[in-house]
Amino acid sequence: MHSKDVTNEDRTSSVDRENHYVMKKPEVLDSTPDDKGLKCSLERLQLDYVDIVFANRPDSHTPMEEIVRAFTYVINQGWAMYWGTSRWSPTEIMEAYSVARQFNQIPPIAEQAEYHLLQREKVELQMPELYQKIGVGTITWSPLAGGILTGKYDDGVPIYSRAALKGYSWFKDKILGGGKKATGQLALAWVLKNENVQCVLLGASTVDQLYLNIQALQYVPKLSGSIMQELDKILGNSPKLKKESNMR
Repeated sequence: MHSKDVTNEDRTSSVDRENHYVMKKPEVLDSTPDDKGLKCSLERLQLDYVDIVFANRPDSHTPMEEIVRAFTYVINQGWAMYWGTSRWSPTEIMEAYSVARQFNQIPPIAEQAEYHLLQREKVELQMPELYQKIGVGTITWSPLAGGILTGKYDDGVPIYSRAALKGYSWFKDKILGGGKKATGQLALAWVLKNENVQCVLLGASTVDQLYLNIQALQYVPKLSGSIMQELDKILGNSPKLKKESNMR
């Protein structure tokens, strides 16, 4: 949950920290957090700290050591428990980790990456390797591809996505028997099925949408290994299959 998602009505009572994790992106233009911005965010959230604060996109004009030291400072001040990255490349994440180890600072623990049926390479090929090497987890966003996978924008689907969407139609028929109501839930279930995904960020704008999204959990057990493999063949965009084919 980001602070911008919290309405005035939501702020009338403090968040139950026993049952909620709160994540935050610094309200600045670069990757370095700002004291005043973070403190104001905590005041609006009515919290003493957030669980994790994210550096949204690396800033090429700021030395990595400065970024790492800034987020270490935030954690040491008690304003956040951890820090993570968002839209960083694996090379940049490794650099942050190396700098943190070199100067006895705190390294990032997670990367926010776009992941859905039409965008797969980073999460399926690059992030597992980072997790194995340095323990960085994966938090994914845009599981519905900006609404495309809900069937909401069928007339405006980009040409490069149409072939994959034909495979998705087969996927929906296989699991839902042609039903359309749970289309978005099925796309969410597919993301959750990936064991390398530790958390999925939802973009629900209403409470009803949130409840519908949560119901995606019921479809995860239905996605057997054979169905997932068959879907990969039909979609034709599996990074692993492409890599294997190039190695032959």
